[in-house]
Amino acid sequence: MKRWSFQVKTSARSDAVDVTALVAEKVRESGIEDGICCVYVPHTTAGVTINEGADPAVMEDVLRTLDRLIPWKADYKHMEGNAAAHIKTTLTGSSVTVLVERGRLLLGTWQRIFLCDYDGPRTRTVQVVMQASRLTS
Repeated sequence: MKRWSFQVKTSARSDAVDVTALVAEKVRESGIEDGICCVYVPHTTAGVTINEGADPAVMEDVLRTLDRLIPWKADYKHMEGNAAAHIKTTLTGSSVTVLVERGRLLLGTWQRIFLCDYDGPRTRTVQVVMQASRLTS
């Protein structure tokens, strides 16, 4: 198993940053031809997801819809004032797993990996763990 991390700066309270190229770079560095890649975000107010990256309006729609469904100000009990960000992260999730085949991420034609920050702008950590597949005969 091989592990890396990198930092991503977000620019808004709700922001989606395409990290696919950075993850793909780590896959190349790993030298792993076939296996799995886990992308993990160790934050309680930021997550990671896979969605369409060809049209930037898709992630804008996702963020705007989450903001509408989970407003920043509501009758939350969390005293820090960022309960909405915690709820959005619960919905998005903290990790995604992508298959690796022939040294490349096995994503669909339009799929990209996004760091989603719901309490930015901040500098966030993204961790990437690679595991080669083991075939037995």
